[in-house]
Amino acid sequence: MVSAMFGKRWVAGGVAVLVVCLAAGAEGWAQTQAAQPDQKSDKKQDIPDAPSAVKPPSTFPTVPQTSESDGAPPPPPPSSSGGTSSSATPPAAAPSEPGMPAPIPLDNPPGPPPPSSAPMADGTTAPLRPSGNDELFRIVTKVNQVLIPVRVTDDSGRLTDGLLDKDFVVYEDGKKQTLNYFTSDPFALSAAVIYDLGMPDVAVQKVNQTFSALEGAFSPYDEIAIYTYSSTVGRVADFSAVGKKLTGVLDGLKSVTGRTNGPAVVDGPLGPGGPIINGIPIDPNEPHVRTPPQESHVLNDAVLAAALDLSKRDKTRRRIIFVISDGREMRSTASYRDVLKVLLTNGIAVYGIGVGGAAIPGYGSMQKLHLPRMGYGDILPRYANATAGEFFPEMTRNAIETAYTRAVGEARNQYTLGYVARATPSEAYRQIEVTVARPDVKVFAKDGYYPAPPGR
Repeated sequence: MVSAMFGKRWVAGGVAVLVVCLAAGAEGWAQTQAAQPDQKSDKKQDIPDAPSAVKPPSTFPTVPQTSESDGAPPPPPPSSSGGTSSSATPPAAAPSEPGMPAPIPLDNPPGPPPPSSAPMADGTTAPLRPSGNDELFRIVTKVNQVLIPVRVTDDSGRLTDGLLDKDFVVYEDGKKQTLNYFTSDPFALSAAVIYDLGMPDVAVQKVNQTFSALEGAFSPYDEIAIYTYSSTVGRVADFSAVGKKLTGVLDGLKSVTGRTNGPAVVDGPLGPGGPIINGIPIDPNEPHVRTPPQESHVLNDAVLAAALDLSKRDKTRRRIIFVISDGREMRSTASYRDVLKVLLTNGIAVYGIGVGGAAIPGYGSMQKLHLPRMGYGDILPRYANATAGEFFPEMTRNAIETAYTRAVGEARNQYTLGYVARATPSEAYRQIEVTVARPDVKVFAKDGYYPAPPGR
């Protein structure tokens, strides 16, 4: 009975305490809410204002002025404590406008790029120490380097391949040379094609039909120039690659004519003079005596003009002169000796296609007997032999076309030997002899060369 009464009393007390606590917590929460402001109504929104239509004045950084009289720097600005600051604070940069790049701080200007050259006392600049890449691409050229194209054939005239540098021996003025360069790789060509328009017309028309084969003998990597000559020399086309330009030039040459046969016409209706009455010219200034024009075949002048132009071409190409002629030389200003010196000095080989009279069997032997006022007929083969070229006497059209391909192929695919010659100030002719340690081959190389004068 007593325990039941005490249990009810403890339960009633616990309920009363719980009610009091809940009431106190509710009163405190109400006071706290009353003391805090309304966040939903009073909280500021972080939304930027719309840009103004009027541009605000820019505030530029103020640079303190320095007096020119004393040259002393301006005093530092006072600090907030009333004293002087130990380090000057840099001025603030102007605010950047929308869409503009940020300004560069004045206290951190961009440094200049590293110099690639150093100033000298005379005002010029000297290069600094080269980098690794500069050393990698540096090319050193020896001025005394001699290059010799060599053609090696068998008894039937076919090129012999597979030879090595140890198979060749080179002598200069009787002294054995040490080779420092050897290659059998083909070379791109710089070719000057010389066309003789002083030949009889029947020979000119035969050559005109072979121009397509002449163009096809060269590759797109070659460069060709066209020259013509008779009594004078003319350059029809400058050096250019095989293409439409060269085709147009050769098509234009198909309409040219050669020399007509028979004696020269100096009088009558077909003569060069004007009308005549009773043997007296109507024009009083017309001469009464007419002499036939002198026949000229300036082969030396044509080869010289082509050689001088070829001497300016790239030395990494093989330079050749390709002459289509009957081989007659008459009344040139340049001599054979002078032209040959230019050819050997610049390493130019001459290849000749002998047509017309030059293709007649035994013609070369007859031309060795020089007759006065008849010119020379063996000049072209002499150029070819002295420069390690070749002379092809051909009669028919098919033979001429085959000679084009053979000559260009031999000029491109040769062995090239190189050595360093002795350095002397003399420009005298130096004899060259090339031998191969095989008895079943024939070796064709230039007889010698003239050292080029030192550069200035």
